[in-house]
Amino acid sequence: MAEQNENQAQAADFNWDDLESGGFGENYSQKEKEEMLAMYDGTLGEITEKEVIEGLVVSITDREVVLNIGFKSDGLVSRNEFRDLEDLKVGDTVEVYIEDQEDANGQLILSRRKAKIVKAWEKITNAFENDEVIEGIIKRRTKGGLIVDIFGIEAFLPGSQIDVKPIRDFDVFVGKKMELKVVKINYSNDNVVVSHKVLIEKDLEKQKAEILNNLERGQVLEGVIKNMTNFGVFIDLGGVDGLLHITDISWGRISHPEELLELDQTVKVVVLDFDDDKKRISLGMKQLTPHPWDSLDESIDVGAKVHGKIVNVADYGAFLEIVPGVEGLIHVSEMSWSQHLRNPQDFLKVGDELDAQVLTIDREERKMSLGIKQLTEDPWKRSDLMIKYAVGTKHKGVIRNLTNFGLFIELEEGIDGLVHVSDLSWTKKIKHPSEFVKVGDELEVVVLELDIEQKRLALGHKQLEENPWNAFEDIFTTGSVHKCTVISKNDKGAVLELPYGIEGFCLGKNLKKEDGSTTEVGETLDFKVMDFSKDDKKITMSHVHTYKEDKGGSGSSKKSSDNKGKGGKSAKQFNKDNDAGAATLGDLDALAQLKQDMEDKKD
Repeated sequence: MAEQNENQAQAADFNWDDLESGGFGENYSQKEKEEMLAMYDGTLGEITEKEVIEGLVVSITDREVVLNIGFKSDGLVSRNEFRDLEDLKVGDTVEVYIEDQEDANGQLILSRRKAKIVKAWEKITNAFENDEVIEGIIKRRTKGGLIVDIFGIEAFLPGSQIDVKPIRDFDVFVGKKMELKVVKINYSNDNVVVSHKVLIEKDLEKQKAEILNNLERGQVLEGVIKNMTNFGVFIDLGGVDGLLHITDISWGRISHPEELLELDQTVKVVVLDFDDDKKRISLGMKQLTPHPWDSLDESIDVGAKVHGKIVNVADYGAFLEIVPGVEGLIHVSEMSWSQHLRNPQDFLKVGDELDAQVLTIDREERKMSLGIKQLTEDPWKRSDLMIKYAVGTKHKGVIRNLTNFGLFIELEEGIDGLVHVSDLSWTKKIKHPSEFVKVGDELEVVVLELDIEQKRLALGHKQLEENPWNAFEDIFTTGSVHKCTVISKNDKGAVLELPYGIEGFCLGKNLKKEDGSTTEVGETLDFKVMDFSKDDKKITMSHVHTYKEDKGGSGSSKKSSDNKGKGGKSAKQFNKDNDAGAATLGDLDALAQLKQDMEDKKD
């Protein structure tokens, strides 16, 4: 540079007047001319477009900076490109990029901004090729990662390359410096991808190898929670991950690890187990504290009352946690005195707090059975039971179960009774209780028998009314004739519907009509009572005998249901007596309405 200034000074002393008056080089010898041309050429440097060179600041204006790069003309650069150099002054040396040696105005065009970009790419390429660590400043967050300023070039730092553990908040890095490595360059798109994770991984490899070499069962380590799932948490032990299962977090039951732990929390854990390659490490946390059963209060024994919270409900019962880690099973049979509680979920739910009584306890096996119903009096042991459910008393209850032989009805919690199928109706021949009622129906009953010791209660429904067969005996006398409808037929005969909703039976040979045709189902004809059995509740009828006797000339007229029977009382007279209150049977017309509920029966 000093030589260049000296040459410029010599050129400035050149006598141009002498040259112009006598012609170029007239007063110089050939040798002197050659020396002069060489001196002039030495003042001009050789430059190439599209390259970066150094320039000397020769002047500064509000709009431009004039630079001497040793060319025949000075170059101009916009003052805006030097905003980062507030103390720029004449005489400073800066790097610039030669855009054009001579534009349309003959001006040398330079750019400091492009020079910085070219140099930055040179540094980035060199760092990539030589695997060097560089420093960048996080400018802003973007989709999937961060934008980093490296030597003035924007590079992309993916979120997965920030750290070895997942990063949930990228904003905390904005504005901070970070050491990085260039991992990818796309020259066609001028894209640069960097990573901070690779630097951490190198440090962790040594730490990981040391941890795995010294790993032992029972070893207590410190780690950071890096991920959380519904079955447990993954803990970073320093480059090595271990799983802390949800059942090993606490002695008590929890539904999700987040109830007790949180992400990025530092915790102490114990190594429970690992595979041969030490790739799967099982950790425990509750094992660092004594088991709650070992410190359970001695006052908790059989018969003691305890308080707790329901932590699980199964088909067979529910588990009550009285202290974290200590649970007792409440079997479904111990929840209520009622015998019809079948699903514990109908009675209890997770989170319920309640009292219970200890039924059994085994501290060595760490098992306990509890009961709820024991906190209330057994209804079968109440002192007023004999009076409340005395024989003949009437009650209402809910039907809980149906069987082939009858139905069970709950009169109150814990007090059930059986209604035999034969005690449902005086007039209907019921084969199964489902023909009469269904589960959940309310039914009125009367107590027939009470056995407190055996906890048995025999009930009846038909006994709420007087036995109508006592009255039927006076109505359906042998030889009386009644209008009947054929309900069903089989090989033996037909089932008939008689007045008041009761049924009778007619043999097949006695179904034939007077014209020789056969009586069909649904027909209504006169039938004569051939036999009446109150004890068996059975009436045998015949249609043939209604016309055979008349044809034989017996002289007796055909009897109808309005005529007097053998007992001397007609059906009309019987109803009249009932209306006057002479009988306690009740309104026999109501019995007729039972016809609607009758189904086809066979004798």
